[in-house]
Amino acid sequence: MLKTIQKYQDRLLSKFNIKYRRYLFQKIDFNDKMIAIFGARGVGKTTLLLQYLQDLLSQNKKALYISLDYPFLAGSDLLELAEEITDKGYEYLLLDEVHRFKDFSIYLKSIYDIYNIKILFTGSSATSILNAKSDLSRRVTLYNLKGFSFREFLEYKNKTTLKAYNLEEILKNHIDIAKNIKIKNILQEFKEYLEVGYYPFYFDKSSSFYQNLTNTINLTIDIDLPSLGLIEQKYSYKLKKLLEVICESEPFEVNYTKIAQMAEISRVKLYDYISYLADAELILLINQAVKGLKKINRPAKIYLNNPNLIYAYCQNQKIGTIRESFFANQVLTNYDIKIPTAGDFLVDNKYTFEIGGKNKDFTQIKDIPNSFIAMDNIEIGFKNKIPLWLFGFLY
Repeated sequence: MLKTIQKYQDRLLSKFNIKYRRYLFQKIDFNDKMIAIFGARGVGKTTLLLQYLQDLLSQNKKALYISLDYPFLAGSDLLELAEEITDKGYEYLLLDEVHRFKDFSIYLKSIYDIYNIKILFTGSSATSILNAKSDLSRRVTLYNLKGFSFREFLEYKNKTTLKAYNLEEILKNHIDIAKNIKIKNILQEFKEYLEVGYYPFYFDKSSSFYQNLTNTINLTIDIDLPSLGLIEQKYSYKLKKLLEVICESEPFEVNYTKIAQMAEISRVKLYDYISYLADAELILLINQAVKGLKKINRPAKIYLNNPNLIYAYCQNQKIGTIRESFFANQVLTNYDIKIPTAGDFLVDNKYTFEIGGKNKDFTQIKDIPNSFIAMDNIEIGFKNKIPLWLFGFLY
């Protein structure tokens, strides 16, 4: 079997030539013995794994890449494979799509405890990794890979290098930052990003992007979630129906009784299904900014995870929802977001944001300290009015 796996690896690497490194690559501490990279389908987890494999081989390290959806692995014992590769002197084991392998966590725990080999693996979600049958939480270091930020999209498309900024830098220096970003037609680029730019595979399959994105959604619901034991495959259509209902619902009018009725799901199951879709990074859940006993376990707003999903899945795309989805998606990568009583978003319990077009004013948040407008359709901001696109430079 080892020879077969090595042959697959050689074939993969002979065709693999992606040089662009994602933001997460520099954040991973590859010295850890067990590392997990999780994230939505299509955001580039396999690419990152293969790039790291190339790095290891260039340093003359013995490393083996295995995709756990290889058909010939069905019924295999990963422990026996680990025994064989360590006997052969391998130092690194890179496992792709571990959620496709039954009881993967039990095997990973045993390999970690028994063998002197470093493991880097990808999975569909943090919950599936940490809540599996065997407790991996004390052994594994988790990293969440998101889709392209607007900055990364621009870098990849224009073959350039652009700096990322933290939120405080953008709030204080947004005018100078925006002026120093030398990209032509930035607003047109932003429009393209909102429609098709979040998933890296757009650049390989641009003519059939929405078809491929829809297929990605279906694979997540039909294959990934059932393989994790979260839902029976015969009920996967209910999750697709729920996504359609979320498309039709305004984020600021989350009526759970209505959503349950429209999706033909019981209220009890609805909360579970919503959490599954969030775990698969198909939707975003944002809670109300409340404290103490008033806290509830239901999100105040529900969005599709990113604007590309809105364009792919929703028949009627509303620009306000698209703008808010973009802002929440980009900011949530590094910051906490809540829904305040005034304004659209409260970031890190400190900064209040209203999201809108170029005519948006401060009427709704005029008396709130540290309040800002994230404004669409402007290239350069003014005072506390910041171009919406600039929040795509947070990672």
